[in-house]
Amino acid sequence: MITLRQLEFALAVAKYKHFKRAAEECNISQSALSLGIAELEKQLDTQIFERNNKQVLITPIGEEILERATRIFAEVNDLVTRAQTHQTPLAYPMTIGIIPTIAPFLLPKVLPILREQFPSFQLNVGEEQTERLLEKVRYGSIDTAIIALPYSTEGLLSFEFWSEIFLAVFNPADPHARLPSIGADELANSNLMLLGEGHCLTDHALSVCHLEKNKVKHGFSEASLHTLIQMALSGMGTTLVPQMATSQIRQQTPNVALVPLREAGPHRRLAFVTRLNYARVDDVNLLGRVFADGLRHSAAFVNPPHGVDSALASTAIVNN
Repeated sequence: MITLRQLEFALAVAKYKHFKRAAEECNISQSALSLGIAELEKQLDTQIFERNNKQVLITPIGEEILERATRIFAEVNDLVTRAQTHQTPLAYPMTIGIIPTIAPFLLPKVLPILREQFPSFQLNVGEEQTERLLEKVRYGSIDTAIIALPYSTEGLLSFEFWSEIFLAVFNPADPHARLPSIGADELANSNLMLLGEGHCLTDHALSVCHLEKNKVKHGFSEASLHTLIQMALSGMGTTLVPQMATSQIRQQTPNVALVPLREAGPHRRLAFVTRLNYARVDDVNLLGRVFADGLRHSAAFVNPPHGVDSALASTAIVNN
């Protein structure tokens, strides 16, 4: 059987046209190198080199063999390089999915830090609802997904990296705007507007508030969270938003009233999910740590929204 070591010997001889120098290059004795070349020629049943006391010549068929050997070694070196690079954090592109009630508030906070720490890392992002994202993860259509828990992730790995509270959005003229916090009963009587079926933010809000869907006076199956926020600001009622959204809401509407939910938090937890046998689990875990750092250093969490007391604000600190 032809070995890579034999090809290495042949390429060294071709390089130096000298057996002694080739042996030194390969860190082997000249007799062992000669034996390896002889065995290679025997395996190929052809002569690669013409030898005499003065010079080493390459036969015509030897030129062709050595050309192919050079390509083989280049492929092997590339294979080794790729294997070593794979051990480097975030060395290859990754496709992640993220739910729409997280993406616009999370990504602007974390992607600049990710780009700063790993400038060559290519991240492809798509938005879908949770059920569809988990299906794509299971079938390998995407590498990982960011979802909000609690949610069933049976058969998948999950890496929690953040937890937070919910706040109610009110027009500043609304009587509820002056409350230090608001309970579920008060929300139910405040024209609570939630997203439609399939949005986990709605499921989490109903669960935290112990409300049934028929108790929500306004449901908007096709509306976005941004639309519900604008409707609340216009005085049509209220909606619940995650704490990571507060900085952007305040930038757009400085006088908005954001009232913390009185129910004990955290009200939702964010996690990366991926397949059990996914080869880049360490990269997913690393992304979780980078994203947590981005959130931790964002202004919205350094300075809690007005009305959020220290006990509620503490629920937004990630557990590493």
